[in-house]
Amino acid sequence: MNAERRVRARTDDDVEACVRVLEEVHRIDGYPVNWPARPGDWLSQPNRLGAWVAELDGRVAGHVGLSSSAEDDMAPGLWSERNGMSRELAAVVGRLFVAPCARGHGIGALLMARVTEEARHRGLHPVLDVVASDAAAAALYERLGWTRLATVERRWSSRTVTVHCYAAPA
Repeated sequence: MNAERRVRARTDDDVEACVRVLEEVHRIDGYPVNWPARPGDWLSQPNRLGAWVAELDGRVAGHVGLSSSAEDDMAPGLWSERNGMSRELAAVVGRLFVAPCARGHGIGALLMARVTEEARHRGLHPVLDVVASDAAAAALYERLGWTRLATVERRWSSRTVTVHCYAAPA
């Protein structure tokens, strides 16, 4: 029997369920690298253009957000330089995670399709950063046709991490 999947706009009522899923993802996968003091606020990042949840059989199973480019985001600048476009024309995909129990159901691809559609609807080009150690996420982006722009070192709080920067297909 196939599980019922759907993606919809995240509401304030979803944040608590999203935090529970995020706690499990952090415990198993170490994402996010630095656990936020206020995870609900972290999910509602600054410069947010939108956020969506995926449901699997009626339960929150994943999350993704879209935001405008911030000064310290690497991928928008790399995309801008490569394409001769203003970095303001890039939108940053972030806060993407899928519940461990929901993996293998195409939830990540559904969320990526929805966030990419929203960016394009706004006339923006989606880009993202991913920690290099997250091989499963990088494999997803590459399966979806995203291009790795560069691999860079980033300072996040007290840690230096290696990050891959990606851009969606043209």
